[in-house]
Amino acid sequence: MRFSAFPAATQHILLVVCISCCVSIVRSQSDNSKQSGIAYDKPASGHFVQVDGDSAVYMIPYVQELGDTGVVFEMIPVPGGKTRIGSPTTESGRNPDEGPQFEVQLEPYWVGKTEVTWAEYQCFMQTYEVFKKAARSGMRKVTSANYADAVTVPTPLYAPLHHEEYTPTPKHPAVSMTNYAAKQYTKWLSGVTGLQHRIPTEAEWEHAARAGSLAAYCFGDDIRDLDRFAVFSREEGAAVVGTKEPNQFGLHDMHGNVWEWTVEQHSSLGYQNQAGGFFLGHQSTQWPTSPNSICVRGGCWSDAPNQVRSSVRLASDKDAWSDIDPDLPNSPWWHTSDPSRMVGMRVVRSFKPLTANEIQRFWQPGVQEIEDDLNARLQEGRGILGLPSPEVLHELKLRKRN
Repeated sequence: MRFSAFPAATQHILLVVCISCCVSIVRSQSDNSKQSGIAYDKPASGHFVQVDGDSAVYMIPYVQELGDTGVVFEMIPVPGGKTRIGSPTTESGRNPDEGPQFEVQLEPYWVGKTEVTWAEYQCFMQTYEVFKKAARSGMRKVTSANYADAVTVPTPLYAPLHHEEYTPTPKHPAVSMTNYAAKQYTKWLSGVTGLQHRIPTEAEWEHAARAGSLAAYCFGDDIRDLDRFAVFSREEGAAVVGTKEPNQFGLHDMHGNVWEWTVEQHSSLGYQNQAGGFFLGHQSTQWPTSPNSICVRGGCWSDAPNQVRSSVRLASDKDAWSDIDPDLPNSPWWHTSDPSRMVGMRVVRSFKPLTANEIQRFWQPGVQEIEDDLNARLQEGRGILGLPSPEVLHELKLRKRN
């Protein structure tokens, strides 16, 4: 039946209802968009990134809730563009592995406003009990069909005070997780939020840290300004995240506080493989071929000023960083020995989600030795495999109530 066939009064009522429904749908879409960091109207103020080639799309900061656990974190949009990676030979305090310089063209992405905190990471850790309960009841079974979506979670820490000695509160950065565990955390986070998270490449990390600066630090070269932006040269441990001023992109603690994992293999030859080149996106990424020498960036609270520069790199050492781990094989999820208690992580999210094959490369071990250690641990019951989903967060809240 045509709209005009109804009486005038009925037409008026139907029109009002239709308009109200449309407004509700638009408002709902707008709310959902803002929750995931997308706006279709130019923000009147604040930090935002206009996506090149589409004037109607804006990336904006957003707060992500971890279900109803009460834990939240904020993501900040970072503009894409051409960025120079590494330091010039003239930079004071420069290390040999910071060059030769090369350039990368990056797409825009969101970056965690701060390092991942213990409050956030403990939600992941506590998923162990949720997965155990699901396994006992036969719920959310991991099968060959959904195995690619599964994550591993370690058993509870046997000495949590050791790991948290220098980062003692829920608002301090989480530390000591292995590179594999950092990857699994981002995969878990993707499953429970429905948004694709991962750890950064070196180029993405350095671009975010520099915030447009070609100097040693995001603010320039004068170390007299460093205390405004960085936690460094102290003995008492890390600071609560976000206590220092943010850089020009709105990111805190990119200099100092704790080192942060990247996805890339470190080489003592520096960037010889990329020397002088120009790369698009992840073309310059040096994917790991060994469980050792994975690159962490940014420096930590105990480092001198020259070690918290934007271009500084540090290679992990799997055996040395797990020297006091009493178990063999060593845990694939936790390091035990310093400087691992000074190493944390920060999450990123691409504006354009990666393909299934691309994102799996950011989430999986990628090295056979880690796979072997992981399988040995799982067979011994010192970890569990499960499927992350929004329901996991609801079950975490129920556990906290009980």
